[in-house]
Amino acid sequence: MPHTLSNEVLTAWLRLSMTPGLGPILSQRLLSHFPNALAAERSAPEQLRALVPKALFEGLLFARGESVNRQIALALKWAEGPDQTILTPEHPLYPGLLRQTADAPMVLYAKGNLSRLAQPALAIVGARNATPDGLENAKDFACALARRGWCVVSGLAQGIDAAAHRGALRAGEHGAGTIAVLGTGADVIYPRNHTDLSRNILDSGGLIISEFNLGTPARPQHFPRRNRIVTGLSHGVLVVEAALKSGSLLTARLAVEMDREVFAIPGSIHSPLSRGPHALIQDGAKLVETAEDILNELSMFNFPDSTIPYISEKSATVCASASNAASRSEPHSPIWNAIGYDPISEDTLQQRTNMLPAILQCELLTLELNGDIERRPNGSIVRARKRT
Repeated sequence: MPHTLSNEVLTAWLRLSMTPGLGPILSQRLLSHFPNALAAERSAPEQLRALVPKALFEGLLFARGESVNRQIALALKWAEGPDQTILTPEHPLYPGLLRQTADAPMVLYAKGNLSRLAQPALAIVGARNATPDGLENAKDFACALARRGWCVVSGLAQGIDAAAHRGALRAGEHGAGTIAVLGTGADVIYPRNHTDLSRNILDSGGLIISEFNLGTPARPQHFPRRNRIVTGLSHGVLVVEAALKSGSLLTARLAVEMDREVFAIPGSIHSPLSRGPHALIQDGAKLVETAEDILNELSMFNFPDSTIPYISEKSATVCASASNAASRSEPHSPIWNAIGYDPISEDTLQQRTNMLPAILQCELLTLELNGDIERRPNGSIVRARKRT
């Protein structure tokens, strides 16, 4: 998609973004001395020298060199591609919520459907090494929220992020879609095994964005920067599973600093991935069990009816698990309550029920045949997803 800013203006913003040592906050301070980015671009070195420290002045001079000029030319060429745009704070489609943050990116490389940026959005984040329950929860909540007009934002990482994107896609053509924020250049998909997922996001009318220069590889320091964009685009953040020391909890802290709503799904007290959400709940995050809990909390955002997609009867049943989990009937078995909600061994179950081994095996077989329980690879028993 062609950009609406002139090449001169866009070049000025790109040069600022490529200046060593000049991040978003310092960039805003520098621009406070000029009418706009183009005026800063055209300023004389003597003027810049009087405004910034020596190290930053040297960075600004470096950004006027040939190597940066080549990078800018590549970026301008990239923006001429189909559905590819470079957004700056001067661009009319730059997301308003993000623009209000203290360290809003100077440029965003965007590929896909830019209209997703105009929709109300909610971020879903969590552990990379998520449990099967966590992955299903992320999918179910994302699907239910996308069906109700909320675009799902996440970071395309392994685990909860990927599950959230897939859940939003599962809402179908009438869903609100999903935005993937990268910690790499917009032309670099990381992890590589999410290439198909990124393609599905674009093919389904979603959006991929990044503040990093084209060709930028994945580096650890990039992901906290990515997370502030995930939060900045969203009205709230849902944490599904997370360890106490994790990027997801840092994202939640950013949400608090940005005055966003924070939601958390509780889990087993025995799971280390429940400690993060539980800590957030103790600190005031909203405990949620269904998508309705989130929608009720965000009811103050009354967006126009035109942004809420029509939901067909077929698509309305796809994500039922996130919105009506509490209404499911339980099997009539004398051992059902003894199984509980956490994985349990047969020995422990027998101690709880005091049943004869033969009778216990018969009950377990009946529940397994009915799809009410599942056996894990380690031999433990857990309630099946459809019943929890």
